[in-house]
Amino acid sequence: MPETAQLTLPVLPLHNGVVFPHMVVTIRIETDEGKTALAAASRSNGRLLLVPRLEGRYAAVGTIADIQQSDGDGNVVVSGVSRARVGAGSVDENGALWVDAESSPEVDIIDDELDTLVAEYRAVVSAVLENRGLAGVAERLLDVDNPSRMADLAVYSPDLSLEQKVELLEALDIRQRLGKLLVWMREVLADLELRRKVRDEAAEQIEKGQRDYILRQQMDAIRKELGEDADVATEYRAKLDERELPEKVAEAIEREIGRLERMSEQSPEHSWIRTWLDTMFDLPWGVTSEDRLDLDEAWTVLDADHTGLRDVKERIIEHLAVRKLRSERGLTDGDERNTGTILLLVGPPGVGKTSLGESVARALGRKFVRVALGGVRDEAEIRGHRRTYVGARPGRIARALTEAETMNPVFLLDEMDKVGADWRGDPSSALLEVLDPAQNHTFRDHYLEVDLDLSQVLFIATANVLETIPGPLLDRTEVINIDGYTDAEKVDIARDHLLPRQLRATGLEPEELEVTDDALASVVDRYTREAGVRNLERELGKLSRKVATEIAKDGSGKVVVDESKVKEYLGKPKIWKDEAADRTDVPGVATGLAVTGAGGDVLFIEATAMDGEPGLTLTGQLGDVMKESARIALSYVEAHADQLGIDPAAMTRRYHVHVPAGAIPKDGPSAGVTMLTALVSLLTGRKVRDTVGMTGEITLQGKVLPIGGVKQKVLAAHRAGLKEVIVPRRNEADLDDVPEKVRDEMIFTIADDADDVLVAALQS
Repeated sequence: MPETAQLTLPVLPLHNGVVFPHMVVTIRIETDEGKTALAAASRSNGRLLLVPRLEGRYAAVGTIADIQQSDGDGNVVVSGVSRARVGAGSVDENGALWVDAESSPEVDIIDDELDTLVAEYRAVVSAVLENRGLAGVAERLLDVDNPSRMADLAVYSPDLSLEQKVELLEALDIRQRLGKLLVWMREVLADLELRRKVRDEAAEQIEKGQRDYILRQQMDAIRKELGEDADVATEYRAKLDERELPEKVAEAIEREIGRLERMSEQSPEHSWIRTWLDTMFDLPWGVTSEDRLDLDEAWTVLDADHTGLRDVKERIIEHLAVRKLRSERGLTDGDERNTGTILLLVGPPGVGKTSLGESVARALGRKFVRVALGGVRDEAEIRGHRRTYVGARPGRIARALTEAETMNPVFLLDEMDKVGADWRGDPSSALLEVLDPAQNHTFRDHYLEVDLDLSQVLFIATANVLETIPGPLLDRTEVINIDGYTDAEKVDIARDHLLPRQLRATGLEPEELEVTDDALASVVDRYTREAGVRNLERELGKLSRKVATEIAKDGSGKVVVDESKVKEYLGKPKIWKDEAADRTDVPGVATGLAVTGAGGDVLFIEATAMDGEPGLTLTGQLGDVMKESARIALSYVEAHADQLGIDPAAMTRRYHVHVPAGAIPKDGPSAGVTMLTALVSLLTGRKVRDTVGMTGEITLQGKVLPIGGVKQKVLAAHRAGLKEVIVPRRNEADLDDVPEKVRDEMIFTIADDADDVLVAALQS
């Protein structure tokens, strides 16, 4: 093993490079420090210690070098001899720095570990040079037997920094040196391979794009020769590039554009594809309107558009408040925790269900779309037609989105209770997916064949009655009942909303027609009897047209219509408050209360007896439930004849129960007590009090059972001029829903059994 030697040599600092043993390099000497070191070398047999200097400090190891050649211009050729540790130093009288240097000659102890390191290093460096396209250089550089010299050749690598080269110089052990190089060169190799991969992929994309461009140019040329339009597919592709579409949607459109390019214009499918593409581009993918969730403003909008309906407005405000909190707390409509509900507004015609939906849209700042479901029997109306059919088109949901031009409008599903079903399918089943917040984010239209996200849509449904809505569909909605208006509310609505609208419709200015509140009250009281205000608006329209005719004929000025002039414009009254008194003036007629598709209504039930085979005849288009109620009432009378003061012999006669307005089908579990009262009135000769209306179902034991629609029935009784209402005991709590003003004007009798009803209903 060669021994180390202690030498004292002048130091030549290297600021920009490193010299390794066995290297022959030319150094340019320009500084005074370098010139002094060069002069000192002549006094040490032409030897120098080349030490790298980084950030103001000398490296711990330098290279002993012999000066081979020097010219007068400061260029010096040196040859590296061996590494040397840098020891203590001092400056001589000429200013040269001399240090003690302990030479470290190369020692090569070949063993399995070193062989493995050398083999790995050769492989990594070969791969690096091959990636750079320098395979020939790799053969020459790596064809070195001495491991130390082979490692020192890394000084020529452009991939190593000056700091890393200094580390290699300071690594006296060959194994340590090769270990550092392996780590660094593997990093270099990984970087080169990644760059090559990116470069190859980019080149492949460029080549594919060039190839596609050439093919399209050739296809365009062929189509021009055939006289076909070659720009259609290009236009669609330009539209696709301009729009930001969901990934699956973009893929489907790209696929159809490709089919369009390959298809002749003479093919029928060519126009089908173009229609489909036009439909897809018309849909507002990714377009939404920003919600305006100001609850105070929403309440102002609802109040401005609708008079009364406070309970309904409060529920809508609650719905908007929930949406506001969810929005503020990052719980979007597509969130899996979404428990949003679909509002179902149920009430008779003319109470403002549709306009409430419009008001919600206006309060939110969203677009409003109405989808009429009345009479829809074909499932394809909801889901769309398959594209295989001629004349296929998307369903009403997709078309409504196109009309709204946003993906988050307010959808009003109107007349849900009138959806039908036949051999063409069940539209209500298709609506299940539309109205289910857990499913409607992936609603699939049969025509589009891509998923439509309906999770941002606010659905509001309307219906006149609940009975005809399928149970599963009703289960996905939250029912809000709109039972109708009181007479006072109708007057306010007529003054604030209906009359101004009719003035605009007839071309009148507000100052040309004034209708007093007394006149409006007269129109409400004598010309309409309805839960809503639709007929009221018709009557006001008739009045406005007659006034407009007068002004158009003689140019008269302002017309004031008071109560005395109402008959002049609208003709004789249509409604009489004393109808109940006229109808119940004879025994056997009772006044009942019912709920129909038009809201609450007064129902007169007549009973009479005749000689003949004992039994019961029912007329008036009664449903099964009302027929059963009549039989139960007669059975109760027969079983309690003595208690009711009825001659048992009278029960051997034949009885006929009739409900007038036979052209209108009638059914429902609420006429039992009325039929009982009519029969008892007939058999005892006691008239039914003309101020009393009643509702409730009766059992064979005489118990009065609860019913629904109490508010609507009470409002109907109030409109008909009745003063007292008999309701079942279990419906007593429902009276809280009746407007306070109506409650104050009515007397309510709470009935537990038939005796309570008969005592309150029959005259003494």
